[in-house]
Amino acid sequence: MIRVSVVIPMYNEARHIGRTLLAAQEAARQAQLDCELIVVDNGSDDHGPRIANELGARVLIVPGVHIGALRNRGAALASGEWLAFIDADMEMPADWLKSLVEMEGHQGDVLGLDLDTPSQAPWFAQAWQRRSRRPGSRPLHRVQWLPSANLLMRRAWFERVDGFDETLRTGEDKDFSLRLRHAGAQLLLVNESVALHWGYEGSWREWMSKELWRQGSHWQLLRSHGPSLRLLRFPALSIGTWGMDLLALIALLQGQARLGLMLLFISTLPALVLSLRQSQRDPRLTLQLWSLHGVRLHLTGAALLLNLFQRNVRRPARG
Repeated sequence: MIRVSVVIPMYNEARHIGRTLLAAQEAARQAQLDCELIVVDNGSDDHGPRIANELGARVLIVPGVHIGALRNRGAALASGEWLAFIDADMEMPADWLKSLVEMEGHQGDVLGLDLDTPSQAPWFAQAWQRRSRRPGSRPLHRVQWLPSANLLMRRAWFERVDGFDETLRTGEDKDFSLRLRHAGAQLLLVNESVALHWGYEGSWREWMSKELWRQGSHWQLLRSHGPSLRLLRFPALSIGTWGMDLLALIALLQGQARLGLMLLFISTLPALVLSLRQSQRDPRLTLQLWSLHGVRLHLTGAALLLNLFQRNVRRPARG
């Protein structure tokens, strides 16, 4: 019987880890796979490690490291031919492993499911998750990168690229995907069924804090992989947005209201373009993403400034 090792990084996820583990076990049962559950905890002060242990997971406590290190520690303990990485707040569908194992080798080498949020999530969390959805008639999409919220691959691919970069605070999924593609792996996103993300942001403050933290990876990725259009695009849009805002403020202070308002409108156009690309022709979603991308572009500029002054937004590594 094929053995799959499911590695789950965790920090203070007592609310979700039970659901995550039970869903993974059910998916392995339906796929008729021997399943090994490994939870790598970043020093939680809740009951998450105890719950994981009671549900049959092997629990490893590794405080004070980045999320890539948590995943690598779990993979080092794993004995499976297959490695699966999921976050501690993910509810995987029952057909997760069965459908992906059947696709491996035919359409892709590293596989991931599309994500959705539960219906009770606030509008901004739902809209932000929907931006990355790939609905439509095609259930399979070849992609440039896969988020590390859920990944499935043979161990050989993980070992070929030496796992996750342990120095990255965030952005480790983009770095991992870039190195996998460079090694020849085909990345495949599957939307025949979706994983539910229960760790959605419950407030504006939480959403903004998490996005500011995420945007802190740009300088590190550029240093690791060198300048490329893909890595430079969003920071450049952010700098342009901040620049137009500054020009608009100068114009308004000089009494040139019409010019100032025109420049403010121009500064919103990058966010509008991004939202139109991701909203699947849904006017309501377009407006929601327009506002969210506008905030995110400004947060990116703030993160770049913090990085320049070697100040980082601190957040425990968690799945």
